[in-house]
Amino acid sequence: MEDITVDSIGAYADYFLDKLLSYLPSIIAALVILILGLWVIKLIIGRLRKVMEKREVDSGVRGFALSILSVVLKIILFIVIITKLGVETTSFAAILAAAGLAIGLALQGSLSNFAGGVLIIILKPFKVGDFIDAQGESGTVTEISIFYTYLTTFNNQRVVIPNGQLSNNKVTNYSYEPLRKNAMTVGISYDSDIKKAREVLLNIVNSDSRALQDPEPVVFVSELADNSVNLSLRFWAKQEDYWGLHFDTIEKLKVELEDAGVSFPFPQRDVHLFDMSKEK
Repeated sequence: MEDITVDSIGAYADYFLDKLLSYLPSIIAALVILILGLWVIKLIIGRLRKVMEKREVDSGVRGFALSILSVVLKIILFIVIITKLGVETTSFAAILAAAGLAIGLALQGSLSNFAGGVLIIILKPFKVGDFIDAQGESGTVTEISIFYTYLTTFNNQRVVIPNGQLSNNKVTNYSYEPLRKNAMTVGISYDSDIKKAREVLLNIVNSDSRALQDPEPVVFVSELADNSVNLSLRFWAKQEDYWGLHFDTIEKLKVELEDAGVSFPFPQRDVHLFDMSKEK
């Protein structure tokens, strides 16, 4: 019984060894094709990237197109390798179709993100470098990939948003227009001089070269609130100057309004006291 078992094991070992030796040239050839194929794909992607950069193709379109091309070339390389290993392409195509259907059903969200990425690239609601507000997050777009868009926030955090959500929901693009309007509300006390306050506010904006004169800056009374007279200061600036001018103006209006004798109100209430003891 032991001799039969040993002989059987030896026979199986010889069989598998013969098969391995017969397939060894194909396996070696497949490995060579894999290594060379990956190198060629990397070379093609690198050359195309340089050509697109030279022609100043939008970075979002560039990254998206190169990602898709890389995936397609790797799929072709995979088909070539399995064909070299002796797998029939017709049967493999049927298996691939069935697997594709199963994967498609399992990855409906990913397919939605892919379709969303295509829409973003075609319709261009934003591009790399734009500052946007979407899905409760605000930041600068750093990359648009096949499935996700990547933002960098003010505090240097990386936010990843699926393209499907971006293409089907509201997106605010603050960088779309070259000019941006600033609207500040300044509350002054009721006993302050409105004309003097308006003069100070306009002087602050007009003395800064970053504030555009066309359209012209304006100041008007926007509301007679409970504790203050609210003035609205509105002016325009270029996108790159907007935030610097915004914060500098806030600081200047506090200092210069106080120097001009214009006071800022505080919440106040009139309290009336009654002496109930006298009535008693």
